[in-house]
Amino acid sequence: MVELKSPEEIERMAVTGRFVAETLAELRARAAVGVNLLELEAVVRERIGQRGAQSCYWDYSPSFGRGPFRNTVCLSVNDAVLHGLPFDYALRDGDVLSMDLAVSIDGWVADSATTVVVGTAADEDLRLVRATEDALAAAIEVALPGNRIGDISAAISAVASSYGYPVNTEFGGHGLGRTMHEDPHVSNVGRAGRGFSLRPGLTIAIEPWFARTTDRIVTDPDGWTIRSADGSRTAHSEHTVAITEDGPRILTLVA
Repeated sequence: MVELKSPEEIERMAVTGRFVAETLAELRARAAVGVNLLELEAVVRERIGQRGAQSCYWDYSPSFGRGPFRNTVCLSVNDAVLHGLPFDYALRDGDVLSMDLAVSIDGWVADSATTVVVGTAADEDLRLVRATEDALAAAIEVALPGNRIGDISAAISAVASSYGYPVNTEFGGHGLGRTMHEDPHVSNVGRAGRGFSLRPGLTIAIEPWFARTTDRIVTDPDGWTIRSADGSRTAHSEHTVAITEDGPRILTLVA
């Protein structure tokens, strides 16, 4: 069931979105050679507590994970791309770090992800990150009333194809609002003009993620961390977007 939000409810989601964006910006600034993933997790816990927010990940127990998830941010390094469990690991020069954060404030959720290369960045890693960012921008550009979910999915897959990256279809974007995962599903592969109609009040998380040389994934023994099946590096970009009469509104931006 798809729940359309009122303009007032979208404003409340935007409050959460700004907090998510500001917290991710702080993590990007802190991510440096020698910084431990558990330090970044501690920063997020502190910020959530200071704001009186709630983590959408803590105690999360979906069918695809080995719940409950007992962290407040997903931190995925190099060939890991989704649902990475923070662990005792000091970042190394050239590591690719994807950070995914979803929180709720006063009952309204926002979700965003960003990828950064730590220290000395290899050109091929920067290219991969840029591909996810370009795909996200292209998808947001077509998130217009009257278009369809397939237009968003097709925009993502077209950018991936232009870069030469394969696309996994097992995990993609999703609706959100009162909870982290709502209908509709937003695949990273699709056909333009197909799927659910985009209407004002629809709020979705759009999240292209690519691995350099495969569309297959494997899950770590921890039951959560998802990696590329061939060990190739990965990247992930995500924004929470509201469909409005005036076009797409990105809710997870720093004010």
